[in-house]
Amino acid sequence: MTLPDPDLLKQLPAPHPDRAPLPPAAGPAPGVRLLRGVPYAVPEGSRPLELDLWLPEGPAPLVLYIHGGAWRRGRRDDMGMRTRDWDPGPFARLAAAGLAVACVDYRLSGEATFPAPLDDLRAALRWLALRSAELGIDTRRTVAWGESAGGHLAALLALTHAEPPLAGAVIWYGPSDLTSPRGGFTPDSAATPEAALLGAAPATRPELARAASPLAQVHAAAPPFFLAHGTQDTMVSCSHTEDLASALRAAGVPVRLRLVPGADHGWYGASDDTVSAVFAASLDFAQHV
Repeated sequence: MTLPDPDLLKQLPAPHPDRAPLPPAAGPAPGVRLLRGVPYAVPEGSRPLELDLWLPEGPAPLVLYIHGGAWRRGRRDDMGMRTRDWDPGPFARLAAAGLAVACVDYRLSGEATFPAPLDDLRAALRWLALRSAELGIDTRRTVAWGESAGGHLAALLALTHAEPPLAGAVIWYGPSDLTSPRGGFTPDSAATPEAALLGAAPATRPELARAASPLAQVHAAAPPFFLAHGTQDTMVSCSHTEDLASALRAAGVPVRLRLVPGADHGWYGASDDTVSAVFAASLDFAQHV
């Protein structure tokens, strides 16, 4: 049997994300570069994980955006149903306001269980810091921003990532507690998105469920939080956000809490003006945290 040429073996794999050249940039608006589908990590046995980058003239503070979808679906470039028809879109608006945005892939629950998605977000932060000079971003001023399941992961990241600590977190209607019955969720069921995330009914893995619950990870050194939730949310009980706000305040962490009367999950039922106002307040927080 003939052995493969060693030089051939070296050249077969795609370049490692740490060294791969950046893709060509588009210019969706004056002073903004857009790089789509940039690989940042290749977990063993998994697909390459990618991110989209919206880059104003730097060095710019960074928003790490984490999409929702019950941890089992979703797209990195989607900020929820109420922003899909915006023109310009939400990420273009953040970039126009001087914030760099990294919209990140993470492994979904059909691919890997917790803590895999959190590990992926840490890998994204590491890659962004490594390439920060050529990207023109200041990763020391990073705000995690997520909606729904992405809000849960953004909160966990802000509460547990220490080196370097995040500057803040924007959480829209995210679950904060995987250990207690809330709304239609019960930790005893193995048929919930939370169970798929953990790989088992949360009640059967209490330590893992606690590790995956932002409410259980609150501490006095946490960064400031902006929390927003609809009071009539039928998918993620508003109590998740109210209890997280109370715990953060009890620990001395700065919190802005915005409850939207009558709004269901994803701001369903809220007026266009209300959704725009929540976005504007979130943007203001991210700019000034």
